[in-house]
Parts: sequence; structure tokens; C-alpha cells
Amino acid sequence: MEFSDLRTRLADDYDRLAAAAASAGLTAPVPSCPGWTVEDLVRHVAEVYLHKVECMRLGQQPVDWPRDFSGEEALGLLDRAYRELAAEFGSREPEEVRYTWFKPDQSVGFWIRRMAHETVVHRLDAERAAGQVSPVPADLALDGVDEMLKVFLEGWTTMWPEDFPLADGPAITVHSGGRSWTVQPGTERVVVTDGAEVAAGTRISAEPEQLMLWLWARAGDDTVKVEGDPAGVAHLRELLAVTTQ
Repeated sequence: MEFSDLRTRLADDYDRLAAAAASAGLTAPVPSCPGWTVEDLVRHVAEVYLHKVECMRLGQQPVDWPRDFSGEEALGLLDRAYRELAAEFGSREPEEVRYTWFKPDQSVGFWIRRMAHETVVHRLDAERAAGQVSPVPADLALDGVDEMLKVFLEGWTTMWPEDFPLADGPAITVHSGGRSWTVQPGTERVVVTDGAEVAAGTRISAEPEQLMLWLWARAGDDTVKVEGDPAGVAHLRELLAVTTQ
């Protein structure tokens, strides 16, 4: 997706998130985040936004983080955090080099994409708490699938392999919206490539929104179609659990 489109989606989903949080009330439970209230969700998103602001301003990982924002009212903190994030994006070009935790992409554009997907996932969390969920456009959902598989799954297993239950296994192909990815588990990392591996042991397919939600542990296995060896699904779920905890 174009960065301008991602920023537009980020703005729209932020507005929906804030409205849903206000509608649900800060003490309401968040069904998709067990143990969290809406206030916990709101403060989490605000802290994520402010952390990314600091990454861009400083050009490095901020020290003494997380900071104590308990003195600010939750929805006011969220509003301030989003305004600072939007201002930071508006003052920089996507290609500008800035620190990110993802070594292959040290750019403002990485954070634009990352915050668009962070926001849509948590917008859905807030809407579930409020009892009224709106859909995710297919193009944004597919980009979210791509990000989860390549940035989180391949990226994290490459950078922090010790955190994952890595093991050799048959390839897993993932299909949605006319796109395909092949996930190849290994003992050192997971490799994700575009396209479908014909000899894959497991095939997983779903509509874009449902697949994105499944990858983010926001939907059950009954929302995806599985063909071939179900053990591949179990292994993929184990790996994803580390990235979405």
C-alpha cells in the first residue's frame, strides 16, 4: 500500500478506536484481550504511539521506557499521543532514515505501516468492547497479513530465535485475496516467501479480514480453511503466539 493510503487508514481507524473506547467506557472488559479493560487498551495504544514518536525524534531506541503516564487521563493521553504521532509523520518523508526495531527497514515509512496495522487491530478490540465492529478493507487486511508473516514471523525469528519454539517442518502456504505466501519453518529461523509452494504440507486460506484476525489471534481456527497436515497449523500457531503476546 502507498504510505499516503496507510496514513489515511491510520487516521480513520484512530477516530473509530477513540469513539469506540468512549462509547464502551474505560471500565468495560475487552473480549479479545483477556484481562484488559478499555482503559488498559487505551493506555497501551497511547504508549505505543509515544514510543514511536521518541524513536523518530531521537533516531534511536528511547531510554527509560516505558515512562509513567498515570497522571494523565486515559482518553486525553490517547488524543495527545495520536496528535504527536500524526505531527511527526507529517513533518518527515517516509524514506527518511529513523531507528526501528526491524533491522532491514530503518525508515519513517516502517513506522507509518506499523502504526496503521497496530491501530486497526486495536480499533477492532475497542469496537468489540463497545459491541459494534466495523469491517477492515481487504487491501489493508492483506497488507497486515504480509506484515505479520514477513516482519513479525520471519523478522523476529531471525533477530530473536531464542524466543521461539523453532523446529524443522513441512512448508505451510497461506492464501487470501489472490495472494499467497509460503512459510518454511526451520531450526534457525522461519523463512517467508511470496507465492505458493506446491509441495507444502499444509494450506491455510481465508478471506483477507478473517486471515488477518486469525494471525493476530483475534479469530478461531474455525474462521480459516485448512487443507493437508493440521500439525502445520499447530506449529504456526505456536510461533505466532510469541509475536502476538
